[in-house]
Amino acid sequence: MTGRLRVGVDVGGTNTDAVVMAGRSVAASVKVPTTSDVTGGILSALTALFSGSDLATADVAAVMIGTTHFTNAIVEADGLAATAVIRLGLPATASLPPLVDWPERLIRAIGGHTYMCRGGHEYDGREIAPLDRENLIRIVESAARTGIRSFAISSVFSPVNPDFEQEAALIIEEIVDDASVSLSSEIGRIGLLERENATALNACLIDLASRIVDAFEDAVAGFGVNAPLYVSQNDGTLMSADYARRYPVATFASGPTNSMRGAAFLSGLTDCAVVDVGGTTSDVGVLVSGFPREASSTVDICGVRTNFRMPDLIAIGLGGGSLVRDLDQLTVGPDSVGFKLPMRSLVFGGDTLTATDVAVAAGRTNIGDHGLVEHLDPAFVSKAMAVMQKSLVEAVDRLKIRPGAVPLVAVGGGSFLVDPDLPGTSQVIVPEHGPVANAIGAAIAQVGGEVDRVFSLQETNRETVLDLARQEAVDRAISAGAAADRVEIVELEEVPLSYLPSNAVRVRVKAVGDLDFA
Repeated sequence: MTGRLRVGVDVGGTNTDAVVMAGRSVAASVKVPTTSDVTGGILSALTALFSGSDLATADVAAVMIGTTHFTNAIVEADGLAATAVIRLGLPATASLPPLVDWPERLIRAIGGHTYMCRGGHEYDGREIAPLDRENLIRIVESAARTGIRSFAISSVFSPVNPDFEQEAALIIEEIVDDASVSLSSEIGRIGLLERENATALNACLIDLASRIVDAFEDAVAGFGVNAPLYVSQNDGTLMSADYARRYPVATFASGPTNSMRGAAFLSGLTDCAVVDVGGTTSDVGVLVSGFPREASSTVDICGVRTNFRMPDLIAIGLGGGSLVRDLDQLTVGPDSVGFKLPMRSLVFGGDTLTATDVAVAAGRTNIGDHGLVEHLDPAFVSKAMAVMQKSLVEAVDRLKIRPGAVPLVAVGGGSFLVDPDLPGTSQVIVPEHGPVANAIGAAIAQVGGEVDRVFSLQETNRETVLDLARQEAVDRAISAGAAADRVEIVELEEVPLSYLPSNAVRVRVKAVGDLDFA
């Protein structure tokens, strides 16, 4: 069975889940508490997976990890690198400088080094102004004197014409030793401020990404697994370790997307709603053709507006550890005991009433000691369960794009909180291995590449543009770790921009392929 096993690990706020997949079967699965350093939880999960079984680390072909490291770094404004944010757009765009809409704590965390330079393009690729190379060199030299090694470059309409960004990157690399450069044309979509913000977030995380990915590789190798490491992206696909070092923002919200991909795999459904009930929150999303539906508008990351690809999710404060209170009115969450559930919940001998206790009293699950919640009033239990279901119903309804009931797949360690007859659903499926669906989603994931650009048809034709976009998406999937002969186009969206001259058209293409184990 050499080389046929896949190990999937997903690090959540409460638990770290891990599975070993042999083909399409779950050979082993574990759920261990997440540790403060996260990496420790991964080692504990690997140890639990392979101890007491006949599985051999020599048979592992690949390890896939979904991590919250980079999201947590932004949330806590900790471990971020000082970053120079350089915009190429003058004389346009001067009224709203870079980072204008950022929270002050994040600006302080990355140093607040912002610069503007002449350059940029129109929507059809024409220059706004030539790139001011001399001024750019002065900017880079000034930033370097302050010790900055991380740069975020954004140019007006660079998804249409990235030439100035690419030239700026070459200038920076010539001046600054060991510089890390993030280009907005490779990260975000049309929309200058949001794309610039996403690029700045990526740039300030690159140093951390290098350390974290190195630590992951060391942990896996130290455990005796001689296999390549892949990291989960937020569109339900994977990227190689090297790719993750360059684009850490692509991991944001990868946990819920792993759960949704795992839900599709376990249930056999490719078009449905999914709820992942964890210890603290529930993430509700929608699967389309087996992949999470992406948000079509801007996405707020810790107070920063961005427009790079993110799943269309609603997070609600309902989980297995959610606190239940009956004061002026009965409430469940949003605060939670989190990973302390086994110590603080009533059914485990603790002194805190949680959603898990209510579910045990209602006969939904047999976790812990049922005798410790027999004193709960049945009317109270029924009312608390109704409060939980109401929040779930509202979340599912908000994600529907058409009226009518939809199938719902409930996964996660707290999936027992979901009513089998939840209003607004045609059926509720709670699959076997659902509690570790997130790790399964990581283990079975493919590698993806995406292009979202505006093309001008003034001097070319539609088929040439579509072929170019398809090839670029395929190339990006291959660079992320896909086997060149096993990549296919799974999405193609073409939107004519009617009110613009030059027959402008926006094209979005997504390519997905199997891992290249070679």
